[in-house]
Amino acid sequence: MSSREDILGRVRSRLGRDAANAAAAGPAMDAWLAARNQGPRPAVDATPAALLARFREWSEKQSSTVDAVATLAEAPGAIARYLAGLQLPTQAVCWPSLGGLPWEESGLRVEPRGAVDADLVGITGCFCAVAETGTLMLVSGAETPATVSLLPETHIAIVPASRILPGMEEAWALARAELGELPRAVNFISGPSRTGDIEQTIVLGAHGPYRVHLVIVEKA
Repeated sequence: MSSREDILGRVRSRLGRDAANAAAAGPAMDAWLAARNQGPRPAVDATPAALLARFREWSEKQSSTVDAVATLAEAPGAIARYLAGLQLPTQAVCWPSLGGLPWEESGLRVEPRGAVDADLVGITGCFCAVAETGTLMLVSGAETPATVSLLPETHIAIVPASRILPGMEEAWALARAELGELPRAVNFISGPSRTGDIEQTIVLGAHGPYRVHLVIVEKA
């Protein structure tokens, strides 16, 4: 049992929750979430083309760079061109779930594992993306370790266009529908790490990657 499971288990015990009453309460909780009224939101064109354009616009406003390819198999080639253009290392780590892509054919040495402090380039996918703010939603797991997006200086994310959603409300609804329960960590990434703590001057890369590049896959 992990520390997280132990702590949450003790909280459930003090609240009188167990497997039986949790199963009974589940449908009522789902119905309440589905029926609740959302707060005011700006009108958004939710067609796929409009969401893609809005996501790209806001990602670039957040200091990310953006490229697009037709299929997932083309992503390694696009990443290789990006790294070469900036004279960045061609050695990287990636999520294990992406380990089967043709990295070597594109001239890249990519290890499917979690990142350590010596890794300079990390390649991830995303659970989904939010068009309204140009934000990536990443969930941690054995195949999607959080370190790959947090430790390297350069974070490259492969973003399926079909997973670009209008707003945070849709992102959390998708998480509830597909994940069942929340993972250990959910990270929202809107461009490179930044801070304005010193004299209110924005500095990139203060607490994580100072370079974020997105490769949108149009037909994933």
